[in-house]
Amino acid sequence: MQKDKLLKGKPVADHIYGQVSERLKILKEKGILPRLTVILVGDDPASKVYVSRKEKTCQKLGMDSETLHLPAATSQAELLQLIEKLNADRSTHGILVQLPLPAHIDEHRVLLKIDPDKDVDCFHPRNVGLLVSGKPYVLPCTPAGIVEMLKYYQIQTEGKHAVIIGRSNIVGKPMANLLMQKASAANATVTVVHSRTKNLPEFTRQADILVAAMGRPEFVKADMVKEGAVVIDVGINRKDADNEKGYVLVGDVAFDEVLPKAAGITPVPGGVGPMTIAMLMHNTLTVAARQNQIAID
Repeated sequence: MQKDKLLKGKPVADHIYGQVSERLKILKEKGILPRLTVILVGDDPASKVYVSRKEKTCQKLGMDSETLHLPAATSQAELLQLIEKLNADRSTHGILVQLPLPAHIDEHRVLLKIDPDKDVDCFHPRNVGLLVSGKPYVLPCTPAGIVEMLKYYQIQTEGKHAVIIGRSNIVGKPMANLLMQKASAANATVTVVHSRTKNLPEFTRQADILVAAMGRPEFVKADMVKEGAVVIDVGINRKDADNEKGYVLVGDVAFDEVLPKAAGITPVPGGVGPMTIAMLMHNTLTVAARQNQIAID
């Protein structure tokens, strides 16, 4: 394996945590302890693991956190009422509703209910609009984490062609918006392709920077990648394997195939994954400072 090509998330996440720790001191000196409240509805195993990691990271950094674990049968009205209560609680700075929600709950109505000033995921329509206009309040965690990786590894984006596979509200769309901004680690020419794109490989082979966020295991093969491209793999998928767990984690990119062609590539696991929680911590700190009109940058 060509280790110099690996774009690992942990050193970048550690860099972000260092910044958060330094800025957290400013808030604590003024008597402000940033608090993140995560709402988990039901018992989705992956969600429970992810929420536990968020809570442990808050504790490690010295921020306050709470997880409100509600039964799967919780009604939409009960969930909205809880969010309204948290919106009014001045000691709660960040609110995150873990997705996916049970089928009987309207995800859009729930996200719309969160106070946009406490929206650490950047899912509220107001914050999405601010992002699109180039004046973001906070940035969506995973796309922002990818931008931080591009900065850390000094990957040139200005004037480059970035192709994003996937158009989700969580990754694909905000990633496109971030890369086309007039900003550092941006100023790229952006193309978004998806499951309905005809002749999709013709687009991906043009990419200087290829972001795979389609949710299909090992979808991107070597013949879909330009020689010398930087490949960012956002996918996390389970693949059957003959081991103790019965599976291995793979991305949306056929890693072993693509590695020889890529100038840089994120591994799965250990690539983009660590950045999502790191940027969530950054966002929690940011909203706490702004709600208290304290400058930390």
